[in-house]
Amino acid sequence: MRRAVPTALLAVLLLLLTAAPAPAAPPPTPAVELSASRAGKGGDLTVSGTGWRAKTLLILLICGKSSPGTGVIGGTNSCANADGRAVTTDSRGAFDKRLPVAEPPAPCPCVVHVATATGEQQVVDAEFVVEGHPTAPLPEPTGDGRLAVLSPTRLRGESGLLVLFGAPPSRTLEFTVGNLGTTPVKDPVFQVGTAHGVFAPEWEEQQWRGTIKPGGKARIELPVRLAAGAHGDYAVSVRYGGKLVAEQPWGVGRPWGVTVFWTLLALVVPTALFRIGMAVVDRVRPPGSRHARRTGRARPPASPSTTTAALPWFTPDSAPSENRTDRPTTKGHS
Repeated sequence: MRRAVPTALLAVLLLLLTAAPAPAAPPPTPAVELSASRAGKGGDLTVSGTGWRAKTLLILLICGKSSPGTGVIGGTNSCANADGRAVTTDSRGAFDKRLPVAEPPAPCPCVVHVATATGEQQVVDAEFVVEGHPTAPLPEPTGDGRLAVLSPTRLRGESGLLVLFGAPPSRTLEFTVGNLGTTPVKDPVFQVGTAHGVFAPEWEEQQWRGTIKPGGKARIELPVRLAAGAHGDYAVSVRYGGKLVAEQPWGVGRPWGVTVFWTLLALVVPTALFRIGMAVVDRVRPPGSRHARRTGRARPPASPSTTTAALPWFTPDSAPSENRTDRPTTKGHS
């Protein structure tokens, strides 16, 4: 019995260890592989990736003035945006996409920049050489100043009357940042992007003028402007240092003034054409028919004219007559 008890306890412990759930595996790290490490302008290469989020839209670009360690310096302004490609990952988070080789606007060192277009930011830069493209050393780092958003973003402003007739909607994006580093940050450059629905955002660099001291904070105001006639659900995003730091939804109303204008135009133009047509028809119609249409009834036929003789100043029984003999006379009477 004494030997059986430790054996039973050991069996229970083994059973509990085997039944305990295994620790959750860490999420996979996004990775990118290139079919070639160098190529000239006009060629192409295949970009393969694994470990990305499933069913996620990615943007593929060839960027200059960048490296895997420093990222893309200057944002997407250093990339060949016109020759970029978009791809959606499969259910396992993998993808394969052919990318044409183009010369970026900035000199090399260059990378193939792969980043998510929506949701949580994921970026991978793979080193790549564009043959024949000029090269230049990367700029020296300016310090270890780091900015972080300390308050929720807010869109300030209202739509004017002209926006109802298709004018571009505009707002001011406001948020507070703090310098968490040990050196001042002077004239930071933010990237403001606007996205409509599921489309990728269109990024625009905006520089804020000022200096943020270590441990200090500042109120940032950046203008945001949409295209003319824009309406629907938009999302305004802010990136700094290649990282997404803020997002703000923006619901833009439909420009009903444009709809009313076209509706009135559709009613007025046919009415005006009808009136012009009726005026032309009235001009070419015979005079009698024209008068009948205006009065709304037919003109009665003309009757033969009759003349009536004018009566004299005396009555008929007193009119003189040469043949009357019954009139008494005084001739021959006393």
